[in-house]
Amino acid sequence: MYYMSTRNKNIKVAPSRAILDGIAEDGGLYVPEEFPQFLRSDIRDLIEKSYPERLATVLSRYLTDFDFEELLEYAEAAGDKFDGDACPLLKVEDDIYILELFHGPTSAFKDMALSVMPYLVSAAKRKNNDDNKTLILVATSGDTGKAALEGFRDMEGIEIMTFYPNEGVSGIQKAQMTTTEGDNVYVAAVRGNFDDAQTAVKNIFCDKELCDRLEKKGMKLSSANSINIGRLIPQIAYYFSAYADLLGSGEIKSGEKINIVVPTGNFGNILAAYYAQKSGLPVNKLICASNRNNILTDFFDTGEYDTNRSFYKTSSPSMDILVSSNLERFLFDISKEDDAMIRELMSDLKANGKYSVSNAILARCAEFVAAGYADEEDVKTTVCNFYESCGYVLDTHTAVGVSVYYDYLNNVNEDAKAVIVATASPYKFAADVYYYLSEFKVSDSFLAIKKLNSYTGLDIPEGLQDLDLREQRFSDIIKKDDIAAKIAERYGL
Repeated sequence: MYYMSTRNKNIKVAPSRAILDGIAEDGGLYVPEEFPQFLRSDIRDLIEKSYPERLATVLSRYLTDFDFEELLEYAEAAGDKFDGDACPLLKVEDDIYILELFHGPTSAFKDMALSVMPYLVSAAKRKNNDDNKTLILVATSGDTGKAALEGFRDMEGIEIMTFYPNEGVSGIQKAQMTTTEGDNVYVAAVRGNFDDAQTAVKNIFCDKELCDRLEKKGMKLSSANSINIGRLIPQIAYYFSAYADLLGSGEIKSGEKINIVVPTGNFGNILAAYYAQKSGLPVNKLICASNRNNILTDFFDTGEYDTNRSFYKTSSPSMDILVSSNLERFLFDISKEDDAMIRELMSDLKANGKYSVSNAILARCAEFVAAGYADEEDVKTTVCNFYESCGYVLDTHTAVGVSVYYDYLNNVNEDAKAVIVATASPYKFAADVYYYLSEFKVSDSFLAIKKLNSYTGLDIPEGLQDLDLREQRFSDIIKKDDIAAKIAERYGL
């Protein structure tokens, strides 16, 4: 199988090359030229497998220049970093299940892919006889940064630089990143929001002069964001895993369609669910859940994507995004691989901050995706009500998904079972969650962790214990236009 660019489908590379490059030479995103198919029997076969075996099975279908045995080795090594089951599925109400994706080292769903991605990158370097040092650039709205830093720190032949929006992440997220150990890591805050950081990092990949200077130093760029197909493909696996768990427990019959609810900002996590559906996973509807920055909801309602709007800082900061990179991949597939259309849309977005799709494309989107959003009051109400009715503590992002799904159920008449993706531990956003449940405000994020633990009895993840006692190693705050200069400074270009 080859991977092609969304902006020129004649640009095709092997999976390992796509992982190394991170982004196509024309600025497009790599997508599979075809979707491998899982039969009902293939999905049933997953029931008795461990999660690493399930992950390796899915990866082997998409990453065809890797063999199953090596992928299983990487998946098992990644699995050792998790606290028990990597992605347990919990029934919380009739027909509603929570897929917990926060049992990795940084207590967020990004660990699911970024725990295995470093092994994929190292293997891809060997397969392509690449002796250059790989410089991983990461723009993060909070969770990707720490997960990438944790995954790649002290890996031979790899450097990693992470940029997050100053005052656009939670106190816990910031502390996780700025205390990261490792000789090959660097972290800086960027003045602005996540979109500013993400756009600046993506522009670096198109900076030929800087890339040439890096190459003379024996370095090449890559990415750990979901613009890199090596981040996206591993995420497909946990949707198949959830379905296999439903089958194995007798909750559904083989072939029964389910709803999948995903709180999302950059559209990567829900795109992985769409790719799973394209590969044969029985899905009734994908529910795209946004917070107050509801640009995706507006797009799926109207067909217009317009970033010229107010930007809000919310209690779900990892979703405070206005430029959803992975929507490009979705539209490429929905349009039947119309790369000319994608080039035009992305050109309009760059020039005017907006684009529109035809009614035909919008109708095609609606066949797969239903979208909604939750404002701050909705999130607070949902956290409280869900704890009272189910005894389950939601983080603020997952609460967005739960709120949007209940709104969805009020407007449709269907009985499909639903898997709601839980993207983070509530302790990563303890101050807000504790306030919602107790009505007591605690300004200190670390004290809030202790208060939330006392209030709910929920175990504190090991990676968040005593975080406030760790040494802060990084304190730089830079302008978005200074990222290239910071790279040049760090590596003596």
